[in-house]
Amino acid sequence: MKSYLAKIDDNTPGPRNDVTPSFADRKAFAQLANDLADPFAGMSVDAVGAIDALGFIIGTAIAERLDVGVIALRKGGKLPVETIQQTLTDYSGSQKVLEVRPDLIRPDMRILIVDEWIETGAQVAAAIALIERLGATVAGIATICMDGRPETETLQQRYAVRQVWDASA
Repeated sequence: MKSYLAKIDDNTPGPRNDVTPSFADRKAFAQLANDLADPFAGMSVDAVGAIDALGFIIGTAIAERLDVGVIALRKGGKLPVETIQQTLTDYSGSQKVLEVRPDLIRPDMRILIVDEWIETGAQVAAAIALIERLGATVAGIATICMDGRPETETLQQRYAVRQVWDASA
């Protein structure tokens, strides 16, 4: 088992694991970022679209490895400028909004979406909708884990997905 996977706390209440211990170990985090970035190194990627909030941490490290910038896909109401927004229902059943500055995404861009853990795929689907509304293309999805659900299977069929944690194990 990779050292960063051993640091993920899966002894937590509710449906979520805590990935933050893997961020605290510099070497483990570097390996995590490398393992998530490597499959996309040979692809055309113009930016990483990092989903608020833990996706910012991993996404920034992946962007550094791919030598591209980071586009923050924020929770609604966080950006103090004009945004475009996409409504979603998250894993807990709560209605939320994801937003992005439209001036950061050009139609010719290929964007790698990064989130730390994808439960239902709702946030990623909202990120895809924002990116595609602005005419850009989704280059792929990188995450520690994408839970095996019908909604996430659709994402895996449509996009190149890199995950390092096997949710079925």
